[in-house]
Order: sequence, then structure tokens, then C-alpha cells
Amino acid sequence: MKCNGGMQNNDIGGEETRKYAKEMKTLLRLFGDITNKEELHQKIQHHNGNIELIIKDLIQQSVEKQVTEIIGQLFCDEIETENKENEPDKTEQVNKLFHKQQQRNEENKIKNVQKETEKTEIGEIEPGINLQGCCINETCLASKAKLLVWANIGFGTISLISDKNSFYCPDCEKLTVTSIAKVMFYNSEYSICASDNLISVKDNNYQSIYPIQSGVSYELKANKIRQHAKSIEDLRERNENAMNSVEINNLVTELQKYEIKVVKPSSLKGNDRLLEKIQSDYGGDFNQAFDIGRFTILCDNPTKLQTAVAVMKKAEQFNLIVSEDKDFFNRQSKTHHRFHNIKLYVPKHDVYIEMQATLKHFTTLEGHTAIENPKLSHNFYEIVRAWKSNNLEEEELKQASNQTLAKMNDVICEWIDTKEIKKISNRYKPHSEMRILKPPQLKGINEEQINSKKDTSLKLTKFVYYQLCKFNPKEMKGQAIYVILFEYFKKHIMGEMNPASCADVVSILKESRRQELEEDTATLQALETYIPLQANNYPYTDNDDNKQNDAYDCYQHVIDLLSKEKEEKKGEPQNKKHVMILQGKSGSGKSLFCRHLEETLWETYSNGLITSVPIYISLSKCYNEFNEKQIISQALQMKRINKEIIDVIRENISFVFILDGFDEIFDKYDKNADNERYFYNRFNLNEWNAEYIVSCRSHSLSDEDIKHVLINSNNTTSMIYLWPFSKAQMNGYIDKFVKINRKNKMHENLDWTIQQYADTLKSYPNLNKMMEEPFLLRMILTVLPSLIKQHPIGTKISKSQVYEAFNDQWIDVHVNSVSNKLSELRIQTNSDKIKFAFQQYCQDLGFEMFMQGNQVATENDDQMEYINKATFKKLDPNVEIEIKHMDEKVDMKIMNEDDITSVKTQDVWGKYFNGDSIAKYVLRRICDNKYQFLHKSCQEYYTAQKIIFDILLWKPNTIDVDMNNERFQQQFETRVPKLFINCKLLNEELGIIQFIAERIHDINPIFINLKSRLFRIIESSKTNEHISVAAANAVTILNSANVNMHYRNWENIKIPHAILDQAFLEGTNFKHANLDHVSLYQSFLNKANFTNASMNNIYFGEYAHLEGHSEEVNGIQLSPDGTKIISYSNDKTVRIWDVLSGKQLQLLKGHSDIVNSAQFSPDGLTIVSCSRDETVRLWDVLSGKQIQILEDDADDVNAAQFSPDGSKVVSCSEDNAIRIWDISSGERTQLLQGHSDWVNAVQFSPDGTKVVSCSDDETIRIWDVLSGEQLQVLEGHSERVTKVQFLSNGSKVISCSNDKTIRIWDSSSAQQIQIFEGHSGAINGIQFSSDNSIILSYSQDKTIRLWNALSGEQIQMLEGHANSVETAKFSFDSSQIVSGSEDKTIRIWDVSSGKQLQIIDGHLRRVTGVEFFPKDPKIVSCSWDGTIRIWDIALQRKIQLTEGHFDSVTEVQFSPDGSKIVSCSLDKTLRLWDVQSGKQIHVFEGHSSGARGIKFSSDGSKILTNAYLDNIVQIWEVSSGKLLQILEGHTDFINSVQFSPDDQKILLLRGHSDSVKKAHFSSNGSRIVSCSFDRTVRLWDAISGNQLQLFRGHLKDINNVLFSPNGSTIVSCSGDKTIRLWDVSSGKQIFLLEKHSESIDGIQFSPDSTKIVSHSLDNTIRLWDTLSGKQLQVLEGHSNYIEKALFSSDGFKIISFSQDKTIRIWDVSSGNQIQILEGHIGGITDAQFSPDNSKIWWFINERKYVAGHKRFNITTEIACGTTWWKILIFLFVCKKLIEKNSTSLDKFLLKKNVFHFYYCHTISFQNEQINNCSTTNN
Repeated sequence: MKCNGGMQNNDIGGEETRKYAKEMKTLLRLFGDITNKEELHQKIQHHNGNIELIIKDLIQQSVEKQVTEIIGQLFCDEIETENKENEPDKTEQVNKLFHKQQQRNEENKIKNVQKETEKTEIGEIEPGINLQGCCINETCLASKAKLLVWANIGFGTISLISDKNSFYCPDCEKLTVTSIAKVMFYNSEYSICASDNLISVKDNNYQSIYPIQSGVSYELKANKIRQHAKSIEDLRERNENAMNSVEINNLVTELQKYEIKVVKPSSLKGNDRLLEKIQSDYGGDFNQAFDIGRFTILCDNPTKLQTAVAVMKKAEQFNLIVSEDKDFFNRQSKTHHRFHNIKLYVPKHDVYIEMQATLKHFTTLEGHTAIENPKLSHNFYEIVRAWKSNNLEEEELKQASNQTLAKMNDVICEWIDTKEIKKISNRYKPHSEMRILKPPQLKGINEEQINSKKDTSLKLTKFVYYQLCKFNPKEMKGQAIYVILFEYFKKHIMGEMNPASCADVVSILKESRRQELEEDTATLQALETYIPLQANNYPYTDNDDNKQNDAYDCYQHVIDLLSKEKEEKKGEPQNKKHVMILQGKSGSGKSLFCRHLEETLWETYSNGLITSVPIYISLSKCYNEFNEKQIISQALQMKRINKEIIDVIRENISFVFILDGFDEIFDKYDKNADNERYFYNRFNLNEWNAEYIVSCRSHSLSDEDIKHVLINSNNTTSMIYLWPFSKAQMNGYIDKFVKINRKNKMHENLDWTIQQYADTLKSYPNLNKMMEEPFLLRMILTVLPSLIKQHPIGTKISKSQVYEAFNDQWIDVHVNSVSNKLSELRIQTNSDKIKFAFQQYCQDLGFEMFMQGNQVATENDDQMEYINKATFKKLDPNVEIEIKHMDEKVDMKIMNEDDITSVKTQDVWGKYFNGDSIAKYVLRRICDNKYQFLHKSCQEYYTAQKIIFDILLWKPNTIDVDMNNERFQQQFETRVPKLFINCKLLNEELGIIQFIAERIHDINPIFINLKSRLFRIIESSKTNEHISVAAANAVTILNSANVNMHYRNWENIKIPHAILDQAFLEGTNFKHANLDHVSLYQSFLNKANFTNASMNNIYFGEYAHLEGHSEEVNGIQLSPDGTKIISYSNDKTVRIWDVLSGKQLQLLKGHSDIVNSAQFSPDGLTIVSCSRDETVRLWDVLSGKQIQILEDDADDVNAAQFSPDGSKVVSCSEDNAIRIWDISSGERTQLLQGHSDWVNAVQFSPDGTKVVSCSDDETIRIWDVLSGEQLQVLEGHSERVTKVQFLSNGSKVISCSNDKTIRIWDSSSAQQIQIFEGHSGAINGIQFSSDNSIILSYSQDKTIRLWNALSGEQIQMLEGHANSVETAKFSFDSSQIVSGSEDKTIRIWDVSSGKQLQIIDGHLRRVTGVEFFPKDPKIVSCSWDGTIRIWDIALQRKIQLTEGHFDSVTEVQFSPDGSKIVSCSLDKTLRLWDVQSGKQIHVFEGHSSGARGIKFSSDGSKILTNAYLDNIVQIWEVSSGKLLQILEGHTDFINSVQFSPDDQKILLLRGHSDSVKKAHFSSNGSRIVSCSFDRTVRLWDAISGNQLQLFRGHLKDINNVLFSPNGSTIVSCSGDKTIRLWDVSSGKQIFLLEKHSESIDGIQFSPDSTKIVSHSLDNTIRLWDTLSGKQLQVLEGHSNYIEKALFSSDGFKIISFSQDKTIRIWDVSSGNQIQILEGHIGGITDAQFSPDNSKIWWFINERKYVAGHKRFNITTEIACGTTWWKILIFLFVCKKLIEKNSTSLDKFLLKKNVFHFYYCHTISFQNEQINNCSTTNN
């Protein structure tokens, strides 16, 4: 080398020597016989330190030396042989051999010269015979370049003459190679024989070269190397001997000198495996097997590998022959790893031993490898290598398997670079994360079956699956191999379209969910504004103020339940599955919650917090009534999961299935003929490892359906009820809605602010109730800007009107879309026609969905066509409205009416998808070809519209102004059978019913005839039984709309299945009517006529009476299995009844006197009864036969009871004795005597060893059953002991007595432990709760009391019964109590709150027994009226009782928004009612005397009340029913109360000299006007309380005073028959209005202050002009005292009501009477317009009514007849007060204004009359 500057660097050699010292030392040891240190140093310089090239040179040099030595040896051998054969010619032979040797030397010289040009030789050296010669083809490049060519002959035998034979040229591919100069035998056993020498040379050296002489003939033979064994056993023996031979051990030792690791196998290959391989690979030829025992040489680096190879190639020094040399190290292989393979022949044992040399990090040798799972690729290869495919599918799998093996080897042997391996390994996910799915091919197949089938693909499938499950690599290569194997598994075993792991399933499901939501933009947008929902374990009711604050976050509750289930599963295996039923009203957000739940569960799953995959399933989309069991499978297939893999997924993945919309499929589900009703079993859900959440609309299923379809005792069912939005939730939603609207520009009016929405909504208070439902809230916010344009502020907007506005807006959007598309095609459009077409389309499709009971319409692919104008033209009828002045106010005319009729086709949906379907624009696409409306309620709205317009669009054939009602009805009846309302019952479609019902009250003139036509439909059913469906629907709708149907002549009507719950049907005639299956739950049926009506399965909330006893029924008991009832009676019989049918099963006759008791045996097969006939009798339940009669010289037997094991009976009687009987023999076993008076009750202890008894002798005694000895006497009661019983463990006894106490005793010591005191009457009975923590007692004091068993404290006192409580029982879970009383009622109570839940009337006499059913929501009762009744109490939380007031109602008032009514009564209570439903919302209790006055605050949030005698004012909160404040200070009666307009003030003003009768705020709240018995009117400042004006002029008491609405004037009226108008500012009288002839009791300004209406004792109403003081009208008609006359809110009408029992409505402008409302039985005491003038309420002295509205069940009492005693008490109180105040009764009554009391001339006292009684005489 030269250095810079041309100076010689003499130290370079030294540096290199030092640098490669180690390598040089090793090379000298290996090749010291052919090289030295200097030559080695030169080679290092020549090859720039490349050791690999140096080793190659040295090996070549070594080979050449070996060849020379072989030739030399051959030369010697030949001399020796020839010497022996030809001794005389030695000299000649030597000369010949010498000549030959010279020739060989020359050849060697030539060889040495050619060594430098070998690189330019043509052809490859391959196993077998290789010939070197020249190509004589002139066009061949090898020929032109004069290059030597190697021609491979392979294995076999050939004859050769150098110049005469031609061989195949690898370059030109022609037989042109000749002039053969050399032959090389490579990796073969060979022989060579020359014609000039008959001796054949045989050898097996891996590489031998021989020169070929010109003109000499050669015989060449080469075979593959083979073992030479005679048998496998021989082969194994030879191998074992050779492996342990000295020769091999010496070679191994030599290798180890170079720090090379040699691994000797611990044993030879197993015989079975060896035989299998020999058979499959070598066709049974065992001599082709070389790897019976294989040495593995492991090297740290390539240098050591080359060294190892070099050492092995010098094996001859150890008497070994290198017979085969295969270098696979740098040759990529599909099936083998990188190694250098050498076969060594061991001559001593005549066997070949295989040695493989490789680098340590390439080996897969177990125990010596860095590769994880090293056997994987080898075992994979072993399965695949001998595979003979039987078909194309198998061949493809085999090819894929080979490619996979090659890929794995590429990683192991690093044929691909590290970056690529890293890239592959980055895709790795462990089985624990992915959870590989078991291939369907392996289902139900075990190892033995796989082997017996000899199915390689199956074997491979199993191998790969288990490798993927068990292999858990940590290193890069292992992870890359895993990825390659998994991708092979996924693509070729599971199939590309199928998931291969749970992760794949999850990925597919996630993608499916994403696509679903992309297509369902409405849901996607709704999720953006999602607000968490509140829920509870019981349904929300309008009066439920959630006082316990027990509502919870619905999502968190579901998550908690799922977590709880997960924890339970960690323990013992759970047979029960958890099912959650989510119920909510339409629009309550069920579906959105389900979607939100799915979304959040996905997030939780992705974060690894849960292991169950959430799946949302729309039941309406997936349900197939013909394949219910596969519903989950079908749902998954719709989510892109192939059917073939479903079973595998079921076995490997746990799910949370969210089944949405059960109500939408229930119609088909219920009709499907299947004995199994429970959905869990019907859907075969037990097959899945899953939790289930099912959503269902409230009230879509009856309680009975819910019980059997959604609930089952085999599973744990959680009922979750969604609750409406709170104010806070609404505000949160509005905030989100505004922000999202601006962000996404979802709707117009982007400038609307949160505050603007809030302020606008305040102006429409009735919308607030609707906004409690999330879907309606979203809808209202969307259309609010357009709603306020159509409806003035303060208008009541109905739900139907909201939907109308929303759907109009929704359609308008799509009309624009269609118009734009048609415009692009230059097609002119009429937007109105398109809009009408859309509306008609929606109505038709909505109705079709209703008829089909399916919320999903399916479009067939072959029906897809382009849009055409005919689509719209066909749906374009011309509608006009005509006003007629007949009973039908509006008539609508429609053309092409026949086109409306629904035509049934084979494909019901086909007609809705003709052309470029309209559905593409107005419907929700939920998957490829399935469509829904935006919400089910939208479908219900359109169905309702279809039905409504079908009814209203009919018109008579001839329009005749003089057509009377009868002719109109006749024509109408011909149309009714064809009406859509006659197609199907609406009972299950409460949403449709509600939409139609709301239109009855809609002020739009289009709907004005709806109510009358529904009544006409009902009338039509009288003569046509084929319209019963229409009639039933019509009456159901009218009832839902709260239309009164009292005093109707409905004789012969046919309304089967109608829903008339809570209907007002007083006096209605149902004679001969068909009322089959009609529901009349809590309907008012006073005086209704049911003569000869068909009433099969009619439902009153009570099941059929069990009638049969002819006298009082003393008691009842349910059988242990709840299927039978026994009753016993004074008629001397015991009867057995079937619970389901109500039929009497057995009549047990035998007793000759009253039956006192009867009881089932513990097994329910026997009954014991006892009687006053002094006998005890045993009866067989099944046959009804008497088994035994147990008689003794006893007196009346009071009680009898079975022992716990049913083998004995104990009885007690009035002879003071107790008897124990043996059942089998009928013999008396014990007579227990000790009591000194009648024994009233007796009971066995829980273990049957003792008996406890109680007696009139005031003692309790405990007896031993076996010996009959008296064990204890318990003394302490001071009167007769009526009941006694053991506690559950027998250690204590509880008793009750006529001494009004309950006592607990220690049974062993006879000590009294506790005494419970509180009852004020004799205690009739006691019972423990199921957990023994609470004691229930009931008494003659009319109360039920609950006691804490430990502390003795009274927990609750349940009051309500009006007479002695005769019986009471806990429910089986002790959450409720049922009681029966002498007052003939049954009452149900809530244990925790003490609230009365339900009152059940029906029995005619004392109720003597009540029992809860063990499982069903029913109770059974019996009475002295001789009946047993079964009652359904399932609706007790849903239907709120409207018992009403228990005394006279004194005042009623509408809330400002007209949605509520508040009433007050002499029963001291106020009650708040919902106007729409008529249900009671709250009861306000607080006054200590009768409530007198009530006022709503202006915003409707508070109520102000005062009473007659307690001198206080109370303020109540409307929403919660809570008492906010008590205002005290008055020292005498309070006559009136009022809020200031701002609701902030209630003032006390002093100044009047006598009682103040009335006081009112001015409209702005700044002033107050008052009037008094001092005959003055006074004006006050509301802030300071100072008197501003004093108005004098009236000559008698002033009855009323009012501000004008504008606040400028005051009007007053008086007993002096005058009305006076006063100026506020000056205090002067403006006008004196005189026309009335009697005292004026009431006045009112018109809303515009221009008129005054007054009413007087002269029975007239007069209208006055405030500007002129003139009388405008006299309204005459009432025949008795007028109670009140009021303006409507618009000032156009006046309503008046009178003691003549009529209500009259008058027109202000004309003075004409518009309407008279007659028919009341009692006097009307109040009436009023609702704020929107659409309703009138009034109440009478018996029951309150609402015109056009449902009645309020508010009972009042008449001050005569049966309440005579109240008058006497009242008059007595008055007398005392008169004496105290020294005044007359008349003046006292008026002055104190207790209430208006009118003299009567006759008062009836229990059918006796006292005539001419007056107040002054009493």
C-alpha cells in the first residue's frame, strides 16, 4: 500500500498481522499443510481482509492437493498391480506408467493454469455426472468465446468417447458439446471405467474429477447416495454404531477445538415417525433415509461456519468420506432452513451420517435455538410435505401452505431484512387479545376422529388453530411468524369473508355499526345532543313527585347491573341469566338510549374494561316470525357476519345484546302459533353467552303479556322504567341543540339563542309537558320557530299539531330535494303537488305498516326504476273545503276516492317502491333495502291522519240543504264498512288512538266533524254487526279524548274489545249491546242499563265472582301451589274453586252447622275443617270425599290446624279443651285440658313438637305434643286472647287480645319480652312479615298498624277504613298489605311509605278474608255477601285513584295554562287534577278545618289557600305538592286570598270596621281594592299598606268589588240592588247602575274593560256599558238563583249557572242564549271557562263534570238525607258561636261567610220528616 505523500508505510503489514492474528491462527491450524504465514498474509492483503474469500481459496487449493494425491496413489496401485501380473516386462510397464504420470502431471499443470479462468466456465455443477467440453455451435457465445462448458448428465450410466459424443449445451440448449476433457462426479456414488483399462474405479467422494482422453471409450455411472442396510433395524443399528464410533467422535473433537458447538441427538428418530416418513417420502425405501440420527453444528458467526465446513471436508483424516456436500446456507428454500448439509460415509459401519452446520440464530433445534416455538415450522412442514391433494380446493390449500412455510422460513433465516420482519411483527396481536375463533371444521370432532379420517386439511386446521391459541411470542421473529400463520389461518382456513378471531368479529361489528349510523343520519345527529336519562324501578305517573328522590341515572344503573352479573359469574356457575326490560313511553328516548348504551359499551370494551361485545339489534328490522329461534343469528348476518361462522362466535364470545323495539314486533309475535310465550325461550337466547336488554314501549303489552312474555322465574329480570326529562335535563338539551344546530346547520333559524328558546317556550306552557319526552323535545325545538307563526302566544298546542308542523317541515326539505333533481333534468315541477304526493305516500305506507304489524318496509331490488311524473300524478287528488250549515259543519270533497283503497298484492311493499322510490327521500334507510319512518310515532301520526281523513272526506251522494239527520246517517252507514277504521282494532296502538283523539279537540275547522262522525260510526253498529271493529275503535277514541258518553241510547250497539277504562257512562243504555271483551276498569256506570247485553269476558278490573255459598263466607285460603281456593261458610259447606276458570271444583257437604275454619294440608291434597256441629272433618281435595270425621264429646270447634308434616291435626273448642288427632287412624292421641274458658286459637310449633293455645280465660298455654303435658302458662293480658302463634323458629310466641295490646313471649321461660300498645279498639289479628322484622296488626279501631319487632316502636298507622278492619295480610315479599273491613272495602297499602295504593269496592257486606296470590298480581277476598272475588291489582301503579273529596267541594280553579285544576273541600284537603286525563296529581293536607279558598299564582307554580276556621293562609308548590309557607296573624275567619300579579306579595291591610268580604290586586299589583260588611270600598297602596281612597255610597253590605282590567276604574255591587262604578284616581262615583230588582251577588268586567256583567237574586243577568252607564242586554232564562255569570277570556260569550240545574252560554253582542247544558241531578255550585275557552268545568253537589271532558271522581255530600247528623253538629257549633258573639244566626252566617246556607222547609231524617224547620228554630 502507498501512503499519502508517496512515503512507504513499513508498519502496515504488522498492523494487519495483529488485526487478523486470531483468524490467521485458525487458518494455519486448518490449512497449515498447504500454506504458511507469509502466503496467508499475502492472501489477506489480496482480498482486503475478506476471510470468506480466503477460505474459499484455501479449500480450492486443498481439493487440488487431494486430487494430486489420489492420482499419485492410483499410480502406485497401478505399478503394483502390473508388477504382479507381468513380472517379465517390468521395465516396459514402468515406462508406460511413467508416461501416464507425465501426462497427468501435464494435465495438472493445465488444470492449475485454468484455475484462474474457472469463473468464465459455462454451466453449473449438479449432482451426478458432469462433463466438461467445448460447444461447436458457431452461434453459441460459449463457442465464440472459446469457453469450456459443463454439461450435466445427472444420475445414470453413459458410454463416452470424447470426440464422438455430443451433449446438451446449457448456453445454446443444443446437443453441441463435444471434445469432452473432464468428468466430475458430484454428490453421488459413482464408478468410471476406461476402455484402455478394464478396472473400474468406484467411489463415493462428494466431488471427484477425472480427465478424459481423446479416443478412449469410458463407461460412467452415478447413483444417488443410498444407505446399504438390509432392514430398518439394520439401518438403525448401523447409525447408532457410527454415531458413537471413534471416527465421528474424533471429528467432533476436532470441531470443538475451534469453539464450534456440535449437538448430537439424544436418540435416534422414533420408529413410528421414521416408518411414516420412509413410506411417504421414499415409497418405503428405507435406504434413502439419512436423518435417522443427525448431528447439528452450531456456529456463532459465518467465519466459524466456514471453518466447520472446512473441518468436515477434511474428514478423511478420521477415516471418514465426505460423500455429499449441499450448501443451503445462501440458497433460499421454501421448506428448509439455512444450513450447510454434509453426509459423511463411515466405512467401518458402511453407513452415512448427516451433519448440518448453521448459525446459532438460524437453528430451530429445541434447547439450542433463539427462535420461539422452534418446532412450529418443522411440524407444519411435516404435515404438508407428504400431502397428496384430492381436489382443486385441497391443492390450493396445499400451495398456500407451502407459501406460508416459505414465509416463515424467510423470517427464521432472515431472507428478508430486519426492517421487513419488524414491519410484519408490528401487526402482531396475542391470542389473549384477539381470541382466535375455533374453525367450524373442528366442531364436534376429536383427535381420534381427525386421525381416523386421514384428512390432511383437517389435521392442518387443528394444528394451526392450536398453535395460534398456545403460541405467545415475545420476540420480533416469533411475532412475525405468528402474524404469517394467523394471516394464513384467516385467509385459507377460516375464509377471507369470515372473521378469524374475536377481534375480527369486533372489527366487523364496529364497521357495521359505523355504516348503520352513517345511513341513519337522524340517529347520528340525535346522539350528538344526547342527555342522560333518568329511570326507576316503577313507572312514572303524572302525580309522582319522586319524594324519595329514588330515580337514578339509567345508563349507570344498567352498567351496575351488568357489573353485578359479571361478579356473580366469577363464583359458582349461574343457571339464571340476567334480562333487563327497559320500558318507556313513545318518544321517551328508548331507542336513542339503546344506541347511546351501545356506543359507550363499545368504548368501555375498547378500553378493556368489559369483555362482552355490545350489539344493538332493531327487532323490527330482524324479526322473522317463521324463524324466531334464529333471530340473533339473523341479526348478526345483517351485520356482515357469515352464517357459517355463527356457531363458532356463539361459543367464543360473550355479548350484551340490546334488543330494541319489542313492542314493534309484538303483534306478529303474539299471533304466532307457539306454545312458548316467553321471548327468551322463543328466541333460543339461552344458546348465547350474553346479557339481554330489551326495550319496549309502555302499555303496548298488557300486564298479563309482560308477565308471561317478558318475565320468567328461570331468569333474573330487572324492570327499568324511563322517566321524563326534568327541567335541568331539558335546559341541558336545549343548550346542546342550539350548539349542534349552529355547528352542523341542521335546521334553519341558526340565529335562535338558548334564551330565545327558553322565553318562547314560557309563552306556550303546555309544551313543557310534551318536552319531558326526548324525541318530542327535539321535535318541538326543531319546529318552534314555525309553530309560533301558526299559533298565537298562550295557545295550547297539541301533540298532533307539533307532529304536523314537524312532518311538514321534514317533507318540505325533501320536496326541495326532488324539485332540484328534476330541475337538473329540465323537468318542470309543482311543489304543492309533490308535497301532497309525499303526504299521501306517507299516509298510505304508514297505514300499511299498521295493517301488517311491521315497522319496516322492504324494497325488492328488481323494483328499482327511475322517477316519473306518473308517480306524483297518481297521488294528486283535488281537495276543497265547503262550509255547510247543517249538523256537519265542514264537508270535504275529494276526487278519485277509489284510488285511496289499499290493494293487497303478493308483495305488500312492492307498490311503495315503484320507480325511483319516494322512500328514498322521506323514509329512514336502516339497511340495504329496508326503510322505516323517522320514529314509530311518525308512522302512528300518518296512520291516524289516514284514518281521520278517510272518515272526514266522505260526503253524501246528494247535497241537500234540507237533508235531515236521519237521511244523513243512513247514507253514512253505507260508507262505514269500507272505512279504514273498520280494518283492524287499534287497542294495541295507543299512539294512533291519541293522535286521533287530539284532533277531536283541534280548533282547525277541518276536524270539526270528527267527534260527531265517530258517534255516527257507533250508531251505525246498531244495525250492522260487520262494523263492530269500527265502532269499538270509535268509542275507544272518544273515551281517550275524555268525551262524556253519559245518558247515551246505545241499545244494540256492537263494540266488542273496546277500551272504556274510566269512561263516564252514567245512565247510558247498553240494552242488548255486544260488550264482549270490553274493558270497563274504573268506569262510572251509575244507572247504566246492561239488560240482555252480551258481556262475555267483560273486564271491570275484577274477575268473575265465585258464587255458590248461600250465606256468609267466613274465610278463604289459597292452596300451596296457588291453583285452588277453599272457602267456608255459614251455609255449612266448604267449597273448592279453580283459580284460573273460577269454577267450583268440589262442594264438601257434611257439617250440620256453621263452618268456623278450613285449611289445606302442607301438600295441598287434604283439607281439614271444623264446625259448630262439634266435629272436625278431613276431605280429599281431588275427589271431594270425606276421609275422616274426628268426633269427641266436644263443644263447638273454633279452629283446627295441620301439623307441619301433615300427620296430625290439632283442634280447640268451646269446652275449654284442645285435642290432637292422628290423621291416618282418625283417633284422638291427646286431650289437653287446663284453660278455664273457650279456646279461641291453637297452633303447632314449626317443628311439630309443641302446641300453643289462647283462650277467653286471658291466658296462653304451651303444650307438649307427645306427652300432652302443659309446659308453660303465659299470663299478662287483661281481656280475652283472640290470636296466638309461634314465631318462625319456635323460640317466641306472639299474641293479641281484646285488651288492645300485642305481646311477645319467650316460649321456654314464659316471660313477656315486649308489649305493643297503641290500638284504641280490640285487636282482630296479627301477622309477621316474611323476614320477621315487622308485625302487622289490625283492629276494631279501623286502623292497621306496623310495628318494629325488635324495638317495639310503631312504624306506620294505616288509616282509611271506615269501620273495623276484619282481616289483613302481607304480600309474599312483605312490600304491600291487603286489608278487608266491615266497611265492605278492600284496601291495598304500601308498607314502606304507609300510603294507600288502592281501594277496591264490590262486596256488599263485611269483608272477612283477603289473600295475595303467591306469584300473580291478584288478590282473593270473601265476604258476608256470600261471594268470593278475585281482583286484578296489576294496574295499581299505573292507574291513579280518583276517589276525590270526602265532603262538599267549596271552590275549583283552572291553572293559568289550563292543564290542571285545583279544588278545595270541607274535608280539609285541596286536590290537584290533570285536565287531560282527569287523574288526581296531588292531595294537599294541612288545614285543620274545611278549605274555603284557592288561588293559582300567575305562573301556575304555587297555590294559595285559606280555610274556614283555622285563620291561616298556606302556600303550596304545585310541582312537588310540598307546603312552602304558613302565613299566620289573622285573629278571625279569612274570607278570601289572592296573589299579587308578580306573585311576590300577600298583604295584611287594616282599616275596615267590620269583616272584609273581598279584596283584589290591580293588574299591575300596585294597588288593592277591598269591600266589607261596613258598606265601604277602600283602595290601598300595595307597597306601603296605606289607604289611598275611601268609597262610600252603598246602603247595604257590599257583595263584591273589582278593578277594571286597565286599572282605571272600580266596580262594586251590593245588597242594595245597585252597581256603582268608581274612578280610581279621584275616588268619585262615575255611574250608578240600577235595574236589578233584588240583591246583586256578582259582577265582572269584560277583558277590554268596556262592559260589565252582573247577576242578581232576581234570576237575571244584565250587561252594562262602562262608557255610558247604559244597560245593553238583559239575559233571561234561569228559573232559580244564579250562582255566577262570567265572561269568556275573549269577551264574546258569557257562561252562567244556576240552582235551576242548568248551565247557559250567551252571546254578548246579541244577548241570545247559544247553548243550554241540562241533565244534572244536583245543583251546580261552580262553573268556569278554561283559559283557552275550549272547555267548561262545573261541579254539582254529587259529582264534578267537565264539558267535553272526562269527569273528576270528586264525591261531595248533600246536607240532607243520610248526612242529617252533620247538620245537627253544624247547628250545635253555630249555636255556641252565636252565644259567644251575641249575634243572630242569620247575621253570623253571612258575616263569617262560613258557606252559603239556605233555609229549607223539609229535612229528611232516615225516612222521617220534620216539617217547617228553619235555622232560627234550630
